[in-house]
Amino acid sequence: MEIQVLGPLTATLDGVSIVPTASKPRQLLALFAFHPGRIIPVGTLMEELWSSHLPQSAMTTLQTYVLQLRRRLGTAMGPDAPGNAKEILSTRHGGYVLQISADCVDVYRYEQLVADGQRAFESGEDAHAAEHFKSALAMWKGPTLVDVPAGTVLSIEILRLRESRLVTLERRIDADLRLGRHGDLVSELADLIARHPQHEGLHAQAMVALYRAGRQATALDVYRRLRKRLIDELGVEPSPQLQRLHQMILAVDPTLDVLSGERRTSTFNLFAA
Repeated sequence: MEIQVLGPLTATLDGVSIVPTASKPRQLLALFAFHPGRIIPVGTLMEELWSSHLPQSAMTTLQTYVLQLRRRLGTAMGPDAPGNAKEILSTRHGGYVLQISADCVDVYRYEQLVADGQRAFESGEDAHAAEHFKSALAMWKGPTLVDVPAGTVLSIEILRLRESRLVTLERRIDADLRLGRHGDLVSELADLIARHPQHEGLHAQAMVALYRAGRQATALDVYRRLRKRLIDELGVEPSPQLQRLHQMILAVDPTLDVLSGERRTSTFNLFAA
């Protein structure tokens, strides 16, 4: 079985889609995908489907949705399959479990690539780190579960992955900056800070890339516009780290030159006072 949640929900068994058309069985399948091989309590499944507004027939309705998923599995397996759908989507005391390997779900392969990239990044293997992060980011096919109505439980998973994607993107840019690829990053970072207008880490990276590309005035203008936005919209000054970076650009501090790889930290944290 192959399940993808980094984008629209897809799930295939022997090349046949097992994704239900009805919304609530789709929610169940997505939730099972985040916890392969682990028992999900009935209470968690009900919370996802109905929050605190449980219908009187909640248990019966949940069992009906599980049966629908099993029927999809059975159709994909075919009549000559050695096992049956109940062995894949099994009933356990107090819950259900999708009996598949974590490797069958794209989010777990994504997280493994991110972990590998982080280890390489911390070891100073910047080229390997950048490649791992790029491979992880390439697995995304769009917004997470954009075609699945998310309840309280799935919403937490979706938010977690959204944050993970942004952090992974930052780490990939950090690795590219340490490799001296600032010229290739200027356009990408201009787009990113436009889409994340209050994100200080991305603005710090944009300032460094612009400075190293010989565009000191533009780097300072990025800071000026961010500072104005933070004051106008939030009533706060930029963080001490960003203020420190601003002063270093003004002073043409040699620390801003391409690093030799001796410092193993993010661009944003590097310039902390």
